[in-house]
Amino acid sequence: MHAFPGVVAVGCINEAIDEGDPLKTLESLQLPTAKIRDVDPDHAQHYQDVLYHAKSQKLKDPASKILWLDEIQHAVYEANMDKDKAKQWVTLVVDVNQCLEKEKKNDILSVLKSSVGNTNDVIPECADNYYDALTKAKEQKSGSVSTEGPWLKLTLQEKYDYYYNVDSQESSWVTPKSYLCKESWLMEKEIKAFWRGHKQRMSYVSRRQTFSDHIPSIVKIQSWFRMTTARRNYLSRLQYFRDHKNEIVKIQSLLRASKARDDYKTLVGSENPPLPVIRKFVHLLDQSDLDFQEELEVARLRGEVVTKIRGNQQLEKDLNLMDIKIGLLVKNRITLEDVISHRTKLNKKKGGEMQILNNTDNQGIKSLSKERRKTLETYQQLFYLLQTNPLYLAKLIFQMPQNKSTKFMDTVIFTLYNYASNQREEYLLLKLFKTALEEEVKSKVDQVQDIVTGNPTVIKMVVSFNRGARGQNTLRQLLAPVVKEILDDSSLVINTNPVEVYKSWVNQLETQTGEASNLPYDVTAEQALTYPEVKSKLDASNESLRKVTDKVLNSIISSLDLLPYGLRYIAKVLKNSIHEKFPDATEDELLKIVGNLLYYRYMNPAIVAPDGFDIIDMTAGGQINSDQRRNLGTVAKVLQHAASNKLFEGENEHLASTNNYLSETYQKFRKYFKEACDVPEPEEKFNMDKYTDVVTVSKPVIYISIEEIINTHSLLLEHQDAIAPEKNDLLNELLELLGEVPTVESFLGEGAIDPNDPNKANTLNQLSKTEISLSLTSKYNLGDGEGIDGQSLMIKTKKLIIDVIRNQPGNTLTEILETPSTTQQEMAHATDMESRAIKDSKAPEEMKDGQSMVEDAQLPLEQKKRKIQRNLRTLEQMGHIASKNKYQDILNEIAKDIRNQRIYRKLRKAELAKLQQTLKALNEKAAFYEEQVNYYDTYIKTCLDNLKIKNSRRSIKVDGKGESKGMKRAKPVRYTAAKLHEKGVLLGIDDLQTNQFKNVTFDILSTEDVGIFDVKSKFLGVEMEKVQLNIQDLLEMQYEGVAVMKMFDKVKVNVNLLIYLLNKKFYGK
Repeated sequence: MHAFPGVVAVGCINEAIDEGDPLKTLESLQLPTAKIRDVDPDHAQHYQDVLYHAKSQKLKDPASKILWLDEIQHAVYEANMDKDKAKQWVTLVVDVNQCLEKEKKNDILSVLKSSVGNTNDVIPECADNYYDALTKAKEQKSGSVSTEGPWLKLTLQEKYDYYYNVDSQESSWVTPKSYLCKESWLMEKEIKAFWRGHKQRMSYVSRRQTFSDHIPSIVKIQSWFRMTTARRNYLSRLQYFRDHKNEIVKIQSLLRASKARDDYKTLVGSENPPLPVIRKFVHLLDQSDLDFQEELEVARLRGEVVTKIRGNQQLEKDLNLMDIKIGLLVKNRITLEDVISHRTKLNKKKGGEMQILNNTDNQGIKSLSKERRKTLETYQQLFYLLQTNPLYLAKLIFQMPQNKSTKFMDTVIFTLYNYASNQREEYLLLKLFKTALEEEVKSKVDQVQDIVTGNPTVIKMVVSFNRGARGQNTLRQLLAPVVKEILDDSSLVINTNPVEVYKSWVNQLETQTGEASNLPYDVTAEQALTYPEVKSKLDASNESLRKVTDKVLNSIISSLDLLPYGLRYIAKVLKNSIHEKFPDATEDELLKIVGNLLYYRYMNPAIVAPDGFDIIDMTAGGQINSDQRRNLGTVAKVLQHAASNKLFEGENEHLASTNNYLSETYQKFRKYFKEACDVPEPEEKFNMDKYTDVVTVSKPVIYISIEEIINTHSLLLEHQDAIAPEKNDLLNELLELLGEVPTVESFLGEGAIDPNDPNKANTLNQLSKTEISLSLTSKYNLGDGEGIDGQSLMIKTKKLIIDVIRNQPGNTLTEILETPSTTQQEMAHATDMESRAIKDSKAPEEMKDGQSMVEDAQLPLEQKKRKIQRNLRTLEQMGHIASKNKYQDILNEIAKDIRNQRIYRKLRKAELAKLQQTLKALNEKAAFYEEQVNYYDTYIKTCLDNLKIKNSRRSIKVDGKGESKGMKRAKPVRYTAAKLHEKGVLLGIDDLQTNQFKNVTFDILSTEDVGIFDVKSKFLGVEMEKVQLNIQDLLEMQYEGVAVMKMFDKVKVNVNLLIYLLNKKFYGK
């Protein structure tokens, strides 16, 4: 029973601890029954914290959940010890800092001793040093303090914070409300660190002095110890090596690999790599079987891609013509026989009979005769020169009429560069674009705006190329998602034409009511805008327009990296060329021109007509409806105005509410156009230089038709004086060797065409489309004699040096050349050359070395060294190398070849993947065209079936053996104006009375092009110029409700009756 009051007190104390109230805890500790000693009421909070922590620790043991009296008493003792430590800390910090502030230098020793438990830690002799070091530390700490308070803070046991106010001498275990630390004072740790550090230094000095006094003894001890340790370590290490022999071999292998990597870094990164390093890596210039296989695969794929591109282009043209023919058939404008004839042609192409390919490999220009072989080589040299020197083609383009130059660009030029199917050809094509564009700007652009308002030839060529097979996928990635979203939104109707909106509203009213409205049918835009309903519909359309335009704009701006590099580079060239010619042009003017290229010419048409640019997938017979087409056209119109910073005014005044939006959009476009021009030069992008062609394994190959070769030859001769005015120009030399322009028959060879063939002209026309492959080479490709140039001699000498350094080591090239080779080195060299000869014999023809290189390879080692010395002297005289640096220049070129060979292999693998991807896309497109051909086949078969049902007496022969004859060429039809007036076709002639119509005649003649007619007229005996009529244009006028049109600027005719007349007289309908 005596213990009962103590248990009650324990319960009260534990309850108070759990509640977290320091005062209640203090009261429970002071209970007489608790008998807790040394409780200080001023530290109630700390008692609470310590007891709470002690209880938290005990709660981890599930057997006991309360603190007993002995544990509580221990916690109180612990808290009191914390209190004493805090007071001791406060005394030290306050005394030291006040001593420093009052500059009491003599008191620093007594202050430190009074505050430190062990007075031996404080050395009296160092009092001045203590004071100086502490003063300096305090000054540094005070310098970074702007504001401070009176409070000092001490953390005990890393759990409890103790606060002391210097000014009021108030202390607290809880963060004061107005707590602001006294940052400028030194704390306890900082103060003790200074004197302990000083004590350590003094100890070190003393120890060092002891060593200095006993140096001889120390040396003896160290010598004995080192000897013993070394012997023990050696024996231990030797045994370790024996136990880990396999691991050591692996480590040595890794070290050798690391050394090889370091050597390669030297080869790649050093400005002048040493010869021993180059010698280690010359084997990388060898061509492996894999190299040959990959080169053959690349060549095969390039040929397939180029052929497929040309085939698809031709098939697309024929399908478009088929569209026209079927359209005319629907309108009863041509006979069914014409359509069937064209279908037969399409089916031949679909079946792979597009061209007679490669049937002249063993005859004609590729026959095995010396004369024809020489002609072939000259053409290969000619096209190599045209491909690598862009100035010739740039000049030729501007010598031809624009209509002729466009066709030349679309066929010959893109064929010459293989549609940029690899990086080399893309690089060369860009150099052509750059040269031609700079020439066009320099000679044909008189004002900054001419680029925008005109139709520059090079810009048209660049856009056409980047929209072709290479760039089509880019446009699709850029625009397909957002365009498809617009087309799929069936509720989206954007119409910003007030008159159309008004008419639609009136039609809706009449449809709903069933009664004619009292509103006028024909109104002007201003009148339409007076109706609130129209304005409301226009506002809704404008809001939808802004939202949709934002989507398209964001898709364009966020996809800058998708823009073809070539297009961005030409934009940069265009901007710089315009700025160079017009230095006063503002940045805005220059960026508008860039925008005209990138947006208006490249992207805008694809937005307006995504089906025409393969942006979206269309099934055969499918089409975009008029609402969808208008939606896309309106978005494109807004973006066009924004890209050129052109506001809506005049007839577009009703769209003025979007002008602020246009200005904001222009700023986004402006940034986009500026960033688009920020691209590296092609040399840096493609890692090309003058030696690139030499490093590659195979020669460049192009696939070009006989007709294109003949046309190019003819054009070069026609404009030879303008293209190559200098007599000694290499182009003139090659043209002289070729002589006159050959015929198709001379290309094909004797026997290729039957001279008695009645369709000889037609056959020749078909055979002129035959494609042949040309392996392009330079005229002076590593030849001997006086005509050799420095570049060729450099290449030849490099190959000889590589052969020599493989088998004879040395630190410098001069050392190797001056040191006689040993018998063993000669034998090793001969073995290497035999291996190379065997490998070269298996290589494809286009990858073999020239005869000159083969002869050099067969020379003995010493003879090669003498030839190298002769070549080096010649190159030094030309200024290519110098002997003073031991011919380091040519070694640098060899190192560069090794690096480029590695890069070339990587690029070749990337090109293989890209060609495979391109070929896949082209095959998909060809499959789509074939689907269209099948669709047309089905349609025409239906027409035939219907025709047989309607007229069983009429039959058309359409089997594979006998094609139906098309309609015969219609004869010219002559009418007087009086007769046409009588028929109602002619409505009147300006300034001419009706009674004079008999003196006016019209001749109408059908041309070779389907649906095109030439109209000639004589007015009172005076022959007027010819006018051309297109049946498609007339049908479009009829569809749009245009009843009257003018010819010769004075003759008014009825469109409907004119179509009827043409139909009746020329198509028998």
